[in-house]
Amino acid sequence: MKIEPFELERWQSVWENRVELNIAESGVEPLTVRELIEDAADLERVLDARLGYPQTNGSEELRGRIAALYPAARAENVLLTCGGAEANYLVTWGLVERGDEVIFMQPNYMQVGGLARGFGADVKPWWLREELRWAPDVDELKQLVTPKTKLIAVCNPSNPTGAVLSDGAIDAICAAAGKVGAWILADEVYRGAEFNGETTPSFYGRYERVLCTAGLSKAYGLPGLRTGWLVGPAEMAEKLWGYHDYTSIGPSMLTDRIASLVLQPQRHAKLLKRTRRILRENYPVIGEWLRKHEELFTHVPPCAGAIAWIGLRMKWNSARAAEELRAKKGVLLVPGEQFAMPGYLRVGFGENEGKLRLALGRIDDWIAERVVRAKGDAA
Repeated sequence: MKIEPFELERWQSVWENRVELNIAESGVEPLTVRELIEDAADLERVLDARLGYPQTNGSEELRGRIAALYPAARAENVLLTCGGAEANYLVTWGLVERGDEVIFMQPNYMQVGGLARGFGADVKPWWLREELRWAPDVDELKQLVTPKTKLIAVCNPSNPTGAVLSDGAIDAICAAAGKVGAWILADEVYRGAEFNGETTPSFYGRYERVLCTAGLSKAYGLPGLRTGWLVGPAEMAEKLWGYHDYTSIGPSMLTDRIASLVLQPQRHAKLLKRTRRILRENYPVIGEWLRKHEELFTHVPPCAGAIAWIGLRMKWNSARAAEELRAKKGVLLVPGEQFAMPGYLRVGFGENEGKLRLALGRIDDWIAERVVRAKGDAA
């Protein structure tokens, strides 16, 4: 198996802890353990955890609390993983064979598409359309699906656009998969981070061959826990547990214990309320900045997630722009090339508002310098 470079992950891994102003992240400001666990009894429960091997597919308590987030799911429908990325990996590894077709919604977090190509599949992009406010054309999907289609991979809410699929689009995707017996991998890691406070409907329960992945990183502000999961038919969760035996084996005991506390209904609701407050407070900062630069950028406001997907009207190379901002201004953001869409930038706005304002100010400085340089070149 030959894999292609995962440019987004390497870009962030190399630079996210070495730049002054990181606005490449797509989640909200992470919580500390102290902030998360305020109740003394809960804290004692964490401190008293024996650091042995946990139940490798997730404790019954934790899987039950995850299942409660999905209509009619039970603990046996859930497999705990080390982050949503492992969940996506297990689904792709467990389903895709050489010669299969995979339909991959784009732009998207590029993991599933890259893995599927590595496993020998023919990956067909299914593009979201800016003119449709980053919605897909479901008629195009009907043309892409063939009897060889093994998997349709979507991300909802979308990374990097922040768009949310309509109920009609979800039903159309399920119908298209059903015609050929394809599986749907629905990456729902941004579910819960909606601006309007209404949780995005899950694909789970809409079709018998759906596998939903998610975790506690983006909508919860807890990426350091590395808690992810997949939810699907019980027999498939059991099968993929066998694949899980060959990867991380299981979560840490502390991950399982803390995640169980996080998903207590009252604390769960509190965390999502915090996330949505951060989004509503911070987005106007970048929204106002974008309005001041309408001649330079295109932008469709996101419905969910702490991410702004920005198109460049000028003929600027987005990868070069991101590198210049990193090297000269100490600002890290994500170039569209890392989503197979040159000419766009992804900016995260989920962390400290002051840091965001400072980063945008430095981008203003870079723009001014770039304009001056362009005028000098023209002269």
